[in-house]
Amino acid sequence: MERPETRYAKSGEFHIAYQVVGEGPPDLIYVPGWVSHLDMYWEQPWIERFLLRLGSFSRLLVFDKRGIGLSDPVPDSAMPTLEERMDDVRAVLDASGSERAAVFGQGYGTPIAALFAATYPGRASALVLYSPSSRTGPRTSDYPWGPTAAELEAWIEDAAGWGTREFAEAWVARLAPSAAADTRFVEWAARMMRAAASPATSNAFSRMNALMDVREILPLIRVPTLVLERSDAVLPKGPFDAPPGAEARYVAEHIPGARLVELPGRDYLPFVGDQDSLVDEIAAFVTGVPPAREPDRVLVTVLFTDLVGSTARASELGDHAWKQLLERHNAVVREQLTRFQGIEIERVGDGFLATFDGPGRGVRCASAIVAALRSEGLDVRAGLHAGEVELLESGIGGIAVHVGARVAAEANPGEVLTTSTVRDLVAGSGIGFADRGWHDLKGIADSWRLFAAVG
Repeated sequence: MERPETRYAKSGEFHIAYQVVGEGPPDLIYVPGWVSHLDMYWEQPWIERFLLRLGSFSRLLVFDKRGIGLSDPVPDSAMPTLEERMDDVRAVLDASGSERAAVFGQGYGTPIAALFAATYPGRASALVLYSPSSRTGPRTSDYPWGPTAAELEAWIEDAAGWGTREFAEAWVARLAPSAAADTRFVEWAARMMRAAASPATSNAFSRMNALMDVREILPLIRVPTLVLERSDAVLPKGPFDAPPGAEARYVAEHIPGARLVELPGRDYLPFVGDQDSLVDEIAAFVTGVPPAREPDRVLVTVLFTDLVGSTARASELGDHAWKQLLERHNAVVREQLTRFQGIEIERVGDGFLATFDGPGRGVRCASAIVAALRSEGLDVRAGLHAGEVELLESGIGGIAVHVGARVAAEANPGEVLTTSTVRDLVAGSGIGFADRGWHDLKGIADSWRLFAAVG
């Protein structure tokens, strides 16, 4: 067949390469795993058939993540964060004219897909997670499916063989064992790796991928979700064997109403082995989803700011001067909200309540507000939390709003304080954090570990 035209969506400063296969409805966007290359896809018959089958029941949007394949390269020292990669999904939907699509994530693409569905339930008609990863870092006491820190570091640093036949042979033997004897597939895999990323880029992305952790947002996903797994497939998380199916079951158990389907097979790559059963499950789920209501609960980052010592300052300046200074305060806050794409919800006392669709923008906005107002002689404290909120006619509600307010109350003058959820979601963004320990937040159950944004 004739290859689909490669187009480009603008996401921030970067161009994201994407293609459209099929006509739909519905729309379906495929978030690939580790490496991808749109042109190379169509040189491999199995992938070609896989994409055409997906496009037979949908308008399929397939793309290369920024820094990979045909998308703009990124500096190895500035790999994209999870939030930025989520933005790339939205950019492709916008550029292709898609208002709402089912989101299909594979492997390392599943944290991106999950975060997008939780953040934009109005644009995600359904969520399909194949061989999902909720965390990609080293194992911990509450996450037994990762490598040890030493194993992970050794795996990341072992990039010398990237793109060689030997490397591709080992890669195929692990992730697509039923294709291990197919020399043409192994040769294609080696060429695809070299075309998709350099050894240095592979190393940098592996290090960035190891920072993804979306476990805390799984219960906040409110769109119909299908979790797929092949019963004997080995997850591509490094030089060790994770129990097949264990994490898929964990993910399905933590997403409300999610359905888990375990298919027979030992190939992790979805287009190798029995791809028909996999595609059939996706097609039945995506085309059978009932009409969705407008979402009334969404994942956002909540920001509270508070002007410190306002009563004493007003008494010192007098009503007229204080009113002028307060108007300047409001203008500065709104200027930074516009700059970082924040949404003003309401004025709260001498501060603001605002929301963001990405925690990184929220932290940077709060820091910019603190810095800008300090130059005006004003001290501001800020608190942020990422969680599910209820959309009300009069604003927003829910426990996440209360947590954000309590976090702000714990902040020192001139400090931007966040929950661990925010800190985890912006991992790799370059934002530094100082541990402020555990706090009991008034009226909120349990103790909360808080972090101050620094630098």
